[in-house]
Amino acid sequence: MTWTVTPEPVGGHVAALLRRDYYGEIAGRYWGRPATAAEIDEGLRDDGAERLASPTGEFLVGRYAGRPGGCAGLRLVDGATAELTRVYVRPEFRGSGGGGLLLAGVERAARAHGVRRIRLDTRSDLVEARGLYAKHGYREVRAFNQDTYAQHWLAKEL
Repeated sequence: MTWTVTPEPVGGHVAALLRRDYYGEIAGRYWGRPATAAEIDEGLRDDGAERLASPTGEFLVGRYAGRPGGCAGLRLVDGATAELTRVYVRPEFRGSGGGGLLLAGVERAARAHGVRRIRLDTRSDLVEARGLYAKHGYREVRAFNQDTYAQHWLAKEL
């Protein structure tokens, strides 16, 4: 079985399903209980997804054996910097290499936009994500925002 990673419209059906799964998991982990459909809807309402489309970014979908298995977003900050966001691999596909391939896809997209540095923020409880980022060369940096949910800030020079 193999992965494919391709850009897709952030407003498309597959992207919407993956974004719902992503938000449901991160919200549920934060609250220590499953997120309700209403909570997911509210979280997605103002999540800035429109910036994950050209000319301000890209949204990538990873498929495992043709099935939607994960996603990642790239949001351009300026001519040299972009932010990595919405990195998610569905639980049934974890451990199969999809996370690394999504990161590689985002890095290719960033280079195509002339970006030299990718940064991100994440939470302490997202241990698997922090491990993935470290494995692929992302290192802790000084805080670059004051997001309520940000507890770790990382970056990688391309």
